[in-house]
Amino acid sequence: MEGARKPFKRNPAATAGLLSKVFFWWLNPLFRVGHKRSLEEDDMYEVLPEDGSQRLGMELNSYWEHEVENSRKDLRKPSLSKAIIKCYWKSYSVLGVFTLIEETIKVVQPIFLGKVIRYFESYNPEDMNALYESLGYAAGLSLCTVGLVVLHHLYFYYVQRSGMKIRVAMCHMIYKKALCLSSTAMGKTTTGQIVNLLSNDVNKFDEVTIFLHFLWIGPLQAAAVGLLWAEIGPSCLAGMGVLMFLMPVQTMFGRLFSKFRSKTATLTDSRIRTMNEVVSGIRIIKMYAWEKPFASLVADIRSKEISKVMNSSYLRGLNMASFFCASKIILFVTFT
Repeated sequence: MEGARKPFKRNPAATAGLLSKVFFWWLNPLFRVGHKRSLEEDDMYEVLPEDGSQRLGMELNSYWEHEVENSRKDLRKPSLSKAIIKCYWKSYSVLGVFTLIEETIKVVQPIFLGKVIRYFESYNPEDMNALYESLGYAAGLSLCTVGLVVLHHLYFYYVQRSGMKIRVAMCHMIYKKALCLSSTAMGKTTTGQIVNLLSNDVNKFDEVTIFLHFLWIGPLQAAAVGLLWAEIGPSCLAGMGVLMFLMPVQTMFGRLFSKFRSKTATLTDSRIRTMNEVVSGIRIIKMYAWEKPFASLVADIRSKEISKVMNSSYLRGLNMASFFCASKIILFVTFT
């Protein structure tokens, strides 16, 4: 008989200090273990209380019930989006400060770099004021680099954690709803559709929370082009040209990714439905020795599903690569 599972280790993030959270020092013990050997389940930390499925699900469910009551009074359909926004808008809005500071640093950084370059272009060894001024700009440039590194990773950590909370809460509500459905309601859906909701559709929340703040930061970035024009002249248009080129490319990647995800969901539903039919009729399959034909049928559907998943993964990798490399390419083109 298998023994009871050992309790997870206490999460060091619960007692980590400010500097430890900023520089993620609380993860160092886990990295040391992973450096020595492969990580195992017992090496994982317990989930923080504020990230628990029960707590997140009940919190979102309370907002959903309130939305259902309001919709009945207003004679309209309840909106899940409104419930999610009311539940998480405060904590998510605070993360916009990280984005604002990061984008401000991205604008200031090339200005400092331009000042340093101009000092070397008009180098005068006797002008000490210019030397001290350039040293100040160089120090500011270094601080900008450090600030970008710290803020960038803090933003992505907390914004992905925010998306994770929404995803976990939605999974809790879907699971709870599936257990409460009547036989008639269950007949209108399939197990594959429920599995797709839990494994694929809810993952959208992890992605949308990452890029949602860029909807309002975009106009500010466009206004910053005027500052760059005043500082470096028409050279800034080269960087804008690269940005304008990458926008339709990423849009195309997004459409293709959505197309592959839709096909993957259809194949997943078909595979799970076939597996359910095989399991329910396993006695007849065994009686007539139909194991291999049905196994090849399931394997064929699975291979098609994996092919679509791989295509989606390639597109996601290209899209993320273009996202992270865009700023470097723009800087290179601008100052070349």
